[in-house]
Amino acid sequence: MSASLAVPGAPLLAGDIGGTKTLLALFERTGGGLRTLRESVFPSRDYASLEEILAAFLAGGPRVPVAAGCFAVAGPVIDGRAKATNLPWEMEQSALARAIGAPRVTLLNDLEGTAYGMLFLRPEEQHVLNAGTRPVLGGNVAVIAAGTGLGEAMLYFDGKQHHPIASEGGHADFAPQTDQEVALLAYLRQRFGGHVSYERILAGPGLHNVYCFLRDTGMAKESPELRDVLAAAPDPSPVISQRGLARSDGLCTEALDLFCRIYGAEAGNFALRFLAVGGVFLGGGIAPKILPALSRGSFLEAYTWKGRFTPLLQSIPVRVCLNPKAALHGAAHYAARMALPLGKS
Repeated sequence: MSASLAVPGAPLLAGDIGGTKTLLALFERTGGGLRTLRESVFPSRDYASLEEILAAFLAGGPRVPVAAGCFAVAGPVIDGRAKATNLPWEMEQSALARAIGAPRVTLLNDLEGTAYGMLFLRPEEQHVLNAGTRPVLGGNVAVIAAGTGLGEAMLYFDGKQHHPIASEGGHADFAPQTDQEVALLAYLRQRFGGHVSYERILAGPGLHNVYCFLRDTGMAKESPELRDVLAAAPDPSPVISQRGLARSDGLCTEALDLFCRIYGAEAGNFALRFLAVGGVFLGGGIAPKILPALSRGSFLEAYTWKGRFTPLLQSIPVRVCLNPKAALHGAAHYAARMALPLGKS
């Protein structure tokens, strides 16, 4: 918290802080929500701190007072402080407030920002996997996001508004449900020296892990042509995903289907743990790229396969977020909330 006072009508500063890039934007409040005034992307590793990037961003346009700031950070936030997971940066709310001259700055975990952004998605920014029978956002909401890693966050509903809650659920133990998944667990335990989390499967490198499991155990055969293509690829997972979506290669198709099944199972687990009757959202970069595979059936079959609680899972809507800036917009809306006078939230 800073000692400066908020200026009525002043813009909000929001950011999505990642190991590769930092996205910053100024927003103004309108009758219908927020409007972007100015937005810039910075290569994170070119700067020694977030304060340096903020100074560069603010210097890139007319200097304006800032009502509040909120930054979604890839890393845990504890007591208003955060250490970026993939950057040598330490961030602290009061120091950032002084840097931008705002009365208040809030740090959120990046998945908290993404989760809060789900509240403000337009209909065209969502793809429905399960319509369900309950109203979307009518209660607690679960967000599970497969990307570079596996992120999970929640929106707790207090009867009036939602509150984002971070978690490290992506690092929880993988729980196999079929004989094939038991074999996958044994394979990954040997490969990674014991503990196997959901992130070993449901993340960018995870699809390749599943592919290798099916190949190495003889459950599916790798073509010599694909072997050479994967050996030359800087990242084999997109190649596997593309061929699996096209169903042009049997091994890739099986790998993608198994990936989607396990994704659905963990989405259902998370919905149960948090009683997310307000909906489940898939965030992250992977889900929008594999929509046809997610829609084929294995995802929803595993999502709803919860014994006596199958009817409950069937009633909960599941949607894919199609807006890659959900974390930025979530941070901006959270800044708007923090800028309100006490008693007005």
